[in-house]
Amino acid sequence: MARTKQNSARPAPVAAAAGAGTVFALRAIGLVLVARWMFSMSQMGYLSSMRAMTSSPWACINLVLLFLLLFLPGARARAERPLHPLPQWLRQALRLLALLSFVFAVWSVGFFTWTAGWKSALHALAQTNGWLLVAPALYAVVLWICRPRALWRSNFAARRFAIGRYAISIDNTTRTAVVWAESRKLGQYDARELSVKWPDGFKSSDSSGSSGGDSETVSTATPAKRGVFGRAARARMELLWDSPAAAGHNRKTVFRTPLSSEGDRKAARALEVSLGQSLN
Repeated sequence: MARTKQNSARPAPVAAAAGAGTVFALRAIGLVLVARWMFSMSQMGYLSSMRAMTSSPWACINLVLLFLLLFLPGARARAERPLHPLPQWLRQALRLLALLSFVFAVWSVGFFTWTAGWKSALHALAQTNGWLLVAPALYAVVLWICRPRALWRSNFAARRFAIGRYAISIDNTTRTAVVWAESRKLGQYDARELSVKWPDGFKSSDSSGSSGGDSETVSTATPAKRGVFGRAARARMELLWDSPAAAGHNRKTVFRTPLSSEGDRKAARALEVSLGQSLN
């Protein structure tokens, strides 16, 4: 009996573990913040604490943030999008609220240290068991978890590429490419009509993939001149769509993103090789 060939581009079920870990981490942070809030309210008195919270906009922002962290409405770990278990609106809301809370916490601690002095600040840090530093760190962790990122990690064998916050999947059977911006689908294109445009100052090194080899052995593109103050990191590559059938829409830029890391440059080179193989 013939065995059905498994499609390598299909994500493995274990890939959903990354999304489940993200959901677990966010809920754990929410539980820690709630526990600290309840402890502080018990020391101040629940009635007086509730009265103070109703007149404080920062307390209302934290309450909304805690509600979203605990319940995470719409969050679900899915194998096809392992790095984006949260809806886009929830990620943006958590990023905004965590940023506001982080800025307020850092400003409060800094202002107290400036007015009271280092000795009083160290004494308050010891009295709160380090909470003056832990609270801003937790908000920073929420910001890091909800940062802009691609839908998946690069897997050259499965023709799945992650460059910055963009993800590209190529189906060699139908010769189509699907492009995602975080968890939002930008569109589906004919892979033979897509091309990679390198930024000025970059040179693409030779690779075995250009002669029909496996794209996993593709070398990365390197900046010819690195320059100063991170000029190479600010260089942006472009994915271009040039369709003869799309009158008036030829040479359209699908996305433009900086090649800020070695992984992004290697993924961009592997994408270029895979698009070249689609022409054959």
